[in-house]
Amino acid sequence: MSAAVHSAPKCASNDGVIETLSEAISAWLNHAEEKHGEIIFTVKREAIADVLRTLRDDHEYQQMMEIAGADYPDRAERFEVVYMLLSLTKNHRVMVKCSTDEQTPVPTITTLWPNAGWLEREVFDMYGVVFDGNPDLRRILTDYGFEGHPFRKDFPMTGYTELRYSEEEKRVVYEPVELPQDMRTFDFLSPWEGADYVLPGDEKADEKPKEKKGDDK
Repeated sequence: MSAAVHSAPKCASNDGVIETLSEAISAWLNHAEEKHGEIIFTVKREAIADVLRTLRDDHEYQQMMEIAGADYPDRAERFEVVYMLLSLTKNHRVMVKCSTDEQTPVPTITTLWPNAGWLEREVFDMYGVVFDGNPDLRRILTDYGFEGHPFRKDFPMTGYTELRYSEEEKRVVYEPVELPQDMRTFDFLSPWEGADYVLPGDEKADEKPKEKKGDDK
């Protein structure tokens, strides 16, 4: 019996792709590498739209699948914006990266792919990266009025404010964070390591089981 062959086509080989695409975007290329089976191009921030347009129009990478952010606080330009492209005709993917800091905007690519608007909003919301030219750069995941950017992790774990529904005002209100309960005292001991107090339920351990009638014969 012959082995079943999956109907989905195998992803195209990476052979020769780095050389071909590096030459096409050489004017804007900082670094190219193949890592974990993926081809990655790091390019100049101000040229990101030119790079992606070239890959789309001249090399058939038609779809913008994802835009993601990454934070490297030790770097001068701490943020990376990562673009993931798919070629439907070649069944091949490439990744393009550029870097920026807290103040310097990245050119938008909404003129190339309309779906980039929502993806750029997510990176802006989570990391604070600004996309110059995005026509609707609003928060998309956090609440209105939220201060800070969650993936920077530069705010207290409890947050600055909390929100609740006020029966008196009949609306959602924001208030300074107040922990409604004192922090409990934990000794970080496992019950199997032996605590110096009686755990709930352990008081029954010393009780002798009652003998059933008829057991003594």
